[in-house]
Amino acid sequence: MNNEIHGHDVLNMMIASGKTFTRDTLQKEIEQKFGANARFYTCSAANMSAAELISFLESRGKFQTINGQFTTDPTKICSHESPNE
Repeated sequence: MNNEIHGHDVLNMMIASGKTFTRDTLQKEIEQKFGANARFYTCSAANMSAAELISFLESRGKFQTINGQFTTDPTKICSHESPNE
């Protein structure tokens, strides 16, 4: 999994930005930061594209909707360390 980025890194990027996102703006931000061909993994899924990761995180309740856009907060990130940390 050395070539994959943990979903925690994306959630932390969202928190650090202080922004709210749509699916499109989040995907663009992920691709700018991690590269258009980056692959992502989480505690229970692997080898996801940015779009697949967004859908996965959304299905797991990791986003908070604010005025039709979404963000996340530290309480939405599970408490264990990712293997690369």
